[in-house]
Amino acid sequence: MGLMDISAVIITYNEEARLEGALKSLQGIASEIVVVDCYSTDHTVKIARKYTDKVFERSWTGFADQKNFANSQAKFPWILSLDADERISPELREELLELKDTEPDCSGFSIPRLAFYLGRWIRHAGWYPDRKIRLFRRDRARWEGEYVHERLVLEGKTRKLKGPIHHFTYRNVSDHLSRINRFSDLGAQKLYARRKKCRLHHLLFLPLFRFVKAYVFQMGFLDGFAGLVISVLTGYAVFVRYVKLREIWKKGERIEPFPY
Repeated sequence: MGLMDISAVIITYNEEARLEGALKSLQGIASEIVVVDCYSTDHTVKIARKYTDKVFERSWTGFADQKNFANSQAKFPWILSLDADERISPELREELLELKDTEPDCSGFSIPRLAFYLGRWIRHAGWYPDRKIRLFRRDRARWEGEYVHERLVLEGKTRKLKGPIHHFTYRNVSDHLSRINRFSDLGAQKLYARRKKCRLHHLLFLPLFRFVKAYVFQMGFLDGFAGLVISVLTGYAVFVRYVKLREIWKKGERIEPFPY
């Protein structure tokens, strides 16, 4: 055991196409790997067991609760939280290897994420640096959030790492649209739970503002065609979320959570 032993934690559901890359990138960094799977119907669990014997199958209870359960199964005090579509970059690997020989004076580290989309690395349109606290002390952190975007609540100070997590996000435009459709369901439900209403400006002006913000002010145009697609779909996602919110108010229906 070193001064800073790390437990890498991943939650999964039908990730046979992407999981192995994530697990390979953790080799030499993590002292153990914990995988919590939501009864995948593909070969996700089989792939996970090639790299670790700490594989747990558990019914879906939401992003935050699933991640908290995964953290509770970790052996070591420091947790590195990774998604199946993410990889440790060479630069981040070097930083983490240096950290393992230290005793950090903080509770966690924020790490930038660099996304690969439509054949290129995206450095604008609000997608970068997209810093997230992904390395943290288990006893000082807890995931919270009931709907789409879980967040890590951390006690104590954080420091920044420079090397990015490589994020292989949407496989293509169809996958991007599919996930907008799925996550807008829960985004609308979150707004409904807060008793928000769909107003005309949410449908006409807010999507346009989000497009202009991503494409012009966050310089999405510098990422070429991919930046244009990201910016347009950023506005579209807002439009769809509020249309679904209006639909919920009219029908009074609750949208059920889903395995991601």
